[in-house]
Amino acid sequence: MKILMFGRGVIAAAYGWALERAGHHVEFYVRPGRAAAYGDLVDLDLLDARRRPWGKRVTERWAVRYRESLEPDHDFDLIVLSVQHYGFAEAAAFLGSRAGGATILVFNNLWVEPLTATEDLPADQIAWGFPGAGGGFGDDGVLRGALLPMVFFGTLDRPPTERERAVRQVFREAGFRIQENSDFRGWLALHFVQNAGLHTQSLKLGSLSGLTTGHVREAVLATRELLPLVEARGVDLRRHRKELLPFRAPIWLAAPALAWLFGRFPPSRVVMEAHANPEELRAVCRDTLAEARRLGVPVPRLEAAELYFTGERTI
Repeated sequence: MKILMFGRGVIAAAYGWALERAGHHVEFYVRPGRAAAYGDLVDLDLLDARRRPWGKRVTERWAVRYRESLEPDHDFDLIVLSVQHYGFAEAAAFLGSRAGGATILVFNNLWVEPLTATEDLPADQIAWGFPGAGGGFGDDGVLRGALLPMVFFGTLDRPPTERERAVRQVFREAGFRIQENSDFRGWLALHFVQNAGLHTQSLKLGSLSGLTTGHVREAVLATRELLPLVEARGVDLRRHRKELLPFRAPIWLAAPALAWLFGRFPPSRVVMEAHANPEELRAVCRDTLAEARRLGVPVPRLEAAELYFTGERTI
């Protein structure tokens, strides 16, 4: 399959590497002038947990292909769109007239309603997914992060189309396990507020790493306070019992378990330590709080952390 990764961010690079290693032709679309700035090699330091729970370290210099233009008559089979949620509208508008015959995998965090966010894209060519990976590019240009074994896919209350099944198969053949959800709109909203709850603490610390059990306890409680906001947006939480287990379990059990996962389980720890975009964390919190105020939903813990994500206070 001929695959275009939109941009050369962390998710695009990590999954682009995995998909190329599975035998696919992979290229990256980047803005004019970026190819020369990036150079032809990506330095990787990844913990690959697709086949080993604790991961296998991969360090290599990966030769990549860039393109700085995209014509509507291109021959890509799949375009993987994964950008910061606040940059999604611009990316979707750009791709709307350049989709060609490709399936567009929306592999993205979103807070805007999914159908609104993708209104510039051809509806019958969209597949919905979410990565199970993370990390960051360091000041030395090295991509440090982890590829987790699970990739999340879903639909908006309908069975997967043939296109969507084909995308899932691409990831299965690359060694990923698939977790399916038929209410992906709700799944995305829950994931977004879970991140907001976590970042009430990570922004105070100035990092995603170093979260103690006490910090995680506050993050879990902040997430619980945000669940009525998700319901106010029309999500039926009964359809997401599995995803909500860590946030509905007794706090004395949930907080130590999640703290261990974040700090001791190697793939999760690597993701937390390598994350290098604090603006993303701030934006998630700002947008969540703005929506809570719009809908009149009280979110006291997020309110209390506001100074940390408006830029008025730093650690």
